[in-house]
Amino acid sequence: MSSSSPRKRNKSSQLYAAARKLMPGGVNSPARSWRGVGGEPLFIASGKGPRIWDADGNEYLDYVCSWGPLILGHAHPEVVAAVKAAVDMGSSFGAPTELENRLAQLVVDAFPSMEMVRFVSSGTEAGMSVLRLARAYTGRDKIIKFDGGYHGHADALLVAAGSGAATHGVPDSAGVNRSFARDTLMAQYNDLDSVEALLDSNPGQVACVIVEPVAGNMGVVPPARGFLEGLRDLTSKHGALLAFDEVITGFRVAYGGAQHLYGVRPDITCLGKIIGGGMPVGAYGGRRDIMEKVSPLGPMYQAGTLSGNPVAMAAGVKTLELLKKPGVYEDLERSGARLADGLRKAFAKAEVPVRVNRVGSMMTVFFNLGEVTGWPAVSRSDKQAYARFFHQMIEEGSYLPPSPFEAMFVSTAHTDADLDATITAAARALS
Repeated sequence: MSSSSPRKRNKSSQLYAAARKLMPGGVNSPARSWRGVGGEPLFIASGKGPRIWDADGNEYLDYVCSWGPLILGHAHPEVVAAVKAAVDMGSSFGAPTELENRLAQLVVDAFPSMEMVRFVSSGTEAGMSVLRLARAYTGRDKIIKFDGGYHGHADALLVAAGSGAATHGVPDSAGVNRSFARDTLMAQYNDLDSVEALLDSNPGQVACVIVEPVAGNMGVVPPARGFLEGLRDLTSKHGALLAFDEVITGFRVAYGGAQHLYGVRPDITCLGKIIGGGMPVGAYGGRRDIMEKVSPLGPMYQAGTLSGNPVAMAAGVKTLELLKKPGVYEDLERSGARLADGLRKAFAKAEVPVRVNRVGSMMTVFFNLGEVTGWPAVSRSDKQAYARFFHQMIEEGSYLPPSPFEAMFVSTAHTDADLDATITAAARALS
């Protein structure tokens, strides 16, 4: 156990008490509620670089990074300047702006699979739109997703839906029409046989297979060798579309996302998080013939007053321009490896069995004896052990995801000294 003195959280506690009277569970997203680890959530007042400060003035090294998008750290001065300049020109028009063109060009250039792109305001909108588009293009109704995969809270996708649902004990959300669930077929991540069996038993009925190419919403689970290539072959053989949900991995694991890292080209892709530089944004895109089904060119209707919001576009343009600089992803790979290796050594020395899964600058510590390659293994992890470790690390000044089924993220703002401090803190917490 950590020997650090407990941090004062009076203000956070007061704010949480007030919030519970105003919002369900006192939060605007269940992942923030700390139900997965127990206790009361911290209310964050500010962030700068790799650090955040809570309402009581406590300082933490942040490894949540707003659940991934703050790859440059908090309040990067060039991103802040771009946002301020955009706001000075007007925060929203509901009309086209040049900034949309600029960000769209950056995205299309980075993702060869995306000949056209449509911006939305969230990852959920992107996922929902991809399903509608796949059905419009193929004329089919059914989709295949993977046990533990989360693609937003659209009805058809809230079946065995990953970290949020698993953490809160809601594998299938109340209020979801049963007809949606009937058209959502469940496969096992990293198990091609389970996908092929579903395609064979539903001939000519599956519109798309949607997958996180690197699972992030059940914790980080890398694709097994040949898994993504196998999905590409199977979907092509059966006339279904392959949809990559890169809301987490897009621009996080590589400049062209996981599809660039693993060399597999999907038909359609969901993006989010990073492409808005921390502002609310999402996107979906794909081959031109598929995207031309989207209104106003085609019959698939999708709209959003704040889609392509100029403030989010400005933040995204600046973020992607900074990420294009030479050496950024090499440095992130090195930092991710440094933290993961250091944590593995700390746990080994303390004789605590864990599995640290990592791809680039995202990783998860699973309190698990064996390999973690899919949801069945993830679900066997020791949630109570993670919760104890989480609270010990909070006392040591490192802010980790408040769920055993989420990813940690390293930003370009984290220095070697920051990473080493966290490794040392973990060793103290485990002692």
